Amino acid sequence: MDYFTWCVITAGFGMALGVVPTALSQGMAIKSALDGVARNPGASGKILTTMLIGLAMIESLAIYVFVVAMIILFANPFTDIIVGAAVH
Repeated sequence: MDYFTWCVITAGFGMALGVVPTALSQGMAIKSALDGVARNPGASGKILTTMLIGLAMIESLAIYVFVVAMIILFANPFTDIIVGAAVH
């Protein structure tokens, strides 16, 4: 396989490794928040606010993985070196 095929495989594998734990942790956070609201409906405002801030922090991890995958695919700093070596 050539260099660009490995870049695509690496980006896809990285996305899978980065997004699965993020999705699981978001599900656990929502479950815990709903349990808290079910136990104490009066505190739903504070629980909702804290949950949304936590979800934003967790989602930022998935966005970082996406940015790294896009760098691997489109702005890879080693592309010029590999293509230059292949031409010579």
